[in-house]
Amino acid sequence: MPSPNQALSQRECRGFTVDSIKVEQRSEGVAALIQGHAAVFDQLSEDLGGFRERIAPGAFAKTIQKLDQRALWNHNTDYVLGRRGAGTLRLREDSKGLAIEIDPPDTQYARDLMVSMQRGDVDQMSFAFATISDRWDKVDGEWIRTLLEVDLFEVSPVTFPAYSQTDVSARALDGFAAARASEQPPADHDLALRRMRLDLVEAEL
Repeated sequence: MPSPNQALSQRECRGFTVDSIKVEQRSEGVAALIQGHAAVFDQLSEDLGGFRERIAPGAFAKTIQKLDQRALWNHNTDYVLGRRGAGTLRLREDSKGLAIEIDPPDTQYARDLMVSMQRGDVDQMSFAFATISDRWDKVDGEWIRTLLEVDLFEVSPVTFPAYSQTDVSARALDGFAAARASEQPPADHDLALRRMRLDLVEAEL
């Protein structure tokens, strides 16, 4: 288990536009339910700075059993929508991806969010994670990173999903540099770091 500082340095965010995130209005006196998918399997990302990425089925299988994830609004820790440990956030893998159910609190920010979702103003999800294992492949001249296992920290309905290069961790960029240099997938993270440092030394010579 990484330390809090290590987890923060390895943290990455990814976002998806999915057609199933919605607010379910239940019977009178029963709170509404937010449900949908925070991630989709086998869907290629946009370019992340020279490579693209996809999530393998099973990537979340272990983490959703062991970590106490939160559901946040726009990744803001001031706006908590649910928590796995409290039973107000439920996570599972299905054939599509990482399915979520959130019992939002009776707070003003949660009510405002649900109005925005019902209007269709908010229809995207994002998740924050650290990579446990991944694989690099070159497909038709393009490098593809496949996330095989991750530690999931939180899921969030978002205004804009985070898919920019600035949200890719140093670990991912290390792995990409090693894979590109060797034309072979890196065996492990330590090997990736050694190859990256060798590239830097050679560039200075």
